[in-house]
Amino acid sequence: MTNTVLLDTIAHADLRVAIGYSALFGDAVNECVLFPGEIDEAQRDYPILFRRDDAGTFYAVALLGLDRDENLFLDITGWQARHIPVIHQRGPFLIGLVDRTVDGQARREPMLHVDLDHPRIAAAPQSPNAQAVFLPHGGSSPYLDHIVRVLQVIHDGHQQHDAMFAAFEQADLIEPVTLEIALDAHTRYDVPGCFTIGTDRLARLDATALHALNQSGYLRHAFQIASSLGNVARLIELKNRKRRAELGEPQTAAPVPA
Repeated sequence: MTNTVLLDTIAHADLRVAIGYSALFGDAVNECVLFPGEIDEAQRDYPILFRRDDAGTFYAVALLGLDRDENLFLDITGWQARHIPVIHQRGPFLIGLVDRTVDGQARREPMLHVDLDHPRIAAAPQSPNAQAVFLPHGGSSPYLDHIVRVLQVIHDGHQQHDAMFAAFEQADLIEPVTLEIALDAHTRYDVPGCFTIGTDRLARLDATALHALNQSGYLRHAFQIASSLGNVARLIELKNRKRRAELGEPQTAAPVPA
């Protein structure tokens, strides 16, 4: 259940939000949606794949784990990656459309909303690192300024999504892929229903298609998404570390992102 309301400087003057990442806050998931504006950063940490919804529309996801409700980047101290997907950074906040009349004309404008029943708000009174949303004498806190930037990436991402995938489809770059991940001789994971940017398809692009993709700004993303599959190796390393820990075996040093 949610209790989403328009964020108000007076009604929510004392609102605080628990920060950090854990299963309590919904971060224990094996994949999450990515938006075009975060691909530059996300491709350094995660395998980026495409999924298709029931309507056949593509969307991008970061692969975080191999088992259900498993985020291999999440431990007791938080989320161990250089970039945390913005869908998880946003916490209890979202952008909603509000009907307003401006100069006698009806408009629907994006406004900041908050889910007052979100676990991060419920946990705030007991959290030593809870962040204030507003400053004591009014105005946005640094935390809220960060949230606004995060929500802007999401808002812009919804606008850019269709154009990016239209460009990829126009260039015939998208192809199906099934990840077959072998941890050892007895343990294997298949990740079906995925799509990616085909490297052979990229290599076959002619000058006209390359120019069009470059002008749109999506050529860079195409190469980043294709190369991000190399991050599966890190996912395997994290999974094997988790298995050894569960068996009580000695651990090697944790991988440090470059």
